[in-house]
Amino acid sequence: MIAGNDGGKMLAGVKVIDLTSVVFGPYTTKILADLGAEVIKVEALNGDTARYIGKPSATPGMGPVFMALSRGKTSLALDLKLPEHVARVRALIADADVFILNIRGKAAERLGFDYDAVKAIKPDIIYVHCTGFAQDGPYADLQAYDDVIQAASGTTSLLSRVDGDPRPRYLPSLIADKVSGLHGAYAVLGAIIHRMRTGEGQRVEVPMFEAFTNFMLLEHLSGLTFDPPNAPACYFRQIDPDRQPFPTSDGAISIVPYTSAMLPRIFALLDDDAFLASDAITTCTNPAQKLVLLYRRIAAMTPHFTTAELVARCHKAEVPAQAVRDIADIMSDPHLHATGFFERRTHPSEGEWFAMKPPVKFGVEVPVADGEPQLLGTGNKAPEGL
Repeated sequence: MIAGNDGGKMLAGVKVIDLTSVVFGPYTTKILADLGAEVIKVEALNGDTARYIGKPSATPGMGPVFMALSRGKTSLALDLKLPEHVARVRALIADADVFILNIRGKAAERLGFDYDAVKAIKPDIIYVHCTGFAQDGPYADLQAYDDVIQAASGTTSLLSRVDGDPRPRYLPSLIADKVSGLHGAYAVLGAIIHRMRTGEGQRVEVPMFEAFTNFMLLEHLSGLTFDPPNAPACYFRQIDPDRQPFPTSDGAISIVPYTSAMLPRIFALLDDDAFLASDAITTCTNPAQKLVLLYRRIAAMTPHFTTAELVARCHKAEVPAQAVRDIADIMSDPHLHATGFFERRTHPSEGEWFAMKPPVKFGVEVPVADGEPQLLGTGNKAPEGL
């Protein structure tokens, strides 16, 4: 059961056995580790696939995605085809609070790690199954990866609505994995609170398809919310082709004219006050068309300024704006530097590296996860009871 506070760590005393791989499940357990849970990561003998995403600094299997996901976790390398290795996982479960896996249901049952089997070992276990699809639907046994979920959820149709290119395209991010990982984290925390109140464990299912579809449709279900529909799918502001970063004389800038009250300030700082009184605007009765005219006029005016000049003017006028930055330059951001977002650390085998601090700040000081990301199987050298 959860122990008392240990040096301020919120999840001190919570023991998590992690049989997940790639990004979805490991992102969930990364958050738990950051909050102070003891996370024992059980990997195959050749390691989690995430170990091999991107170029490692020194050691094969220590790629940048794995480094970002694995601080504060213990790595066990086991072959679950071997009875003695299965027995070791069962022994770990007997002393655990949370058992999390992303093995498909039938495979988990064959290994003896379905909910009923795990509950027989630890009656109050919190059993978290990270699945591709909800297990009571026709897709239950299908494989799921980020690309598949982006396609199935309709996300690959969004860029076409913006630029008119009919080709379906993926968003260039493991966004479905990461969103689902966040859902996994709050699901675990909710189940922990429930057990603290009632003493009961439970099976928790976190299906990637449903989690990501829920996330994307928050705004994009739009007119389909009602029966009968009163408008098409998609929030029009998000798919407006003119709602893009504006060009400057030396780059680009994001300016957000979110409310009508901001418009006079925006056109004043662009030295174009007269535009709002022009016939094109005053005679336009279609709000969506008026927005198009406004965006296009802003885009015509911003090239007369440098990015730095416009950012300064916008901030002075209290207009939301930021310079458009190449992602490769993000580590030079002065705000992130001032807040210590990137933490320079020393890894015993990989040398100097940068970890990102958890973005949530609590009112009481909460230490982040101890320990560097481990080489594959480092935890195998620990006592058998680990």
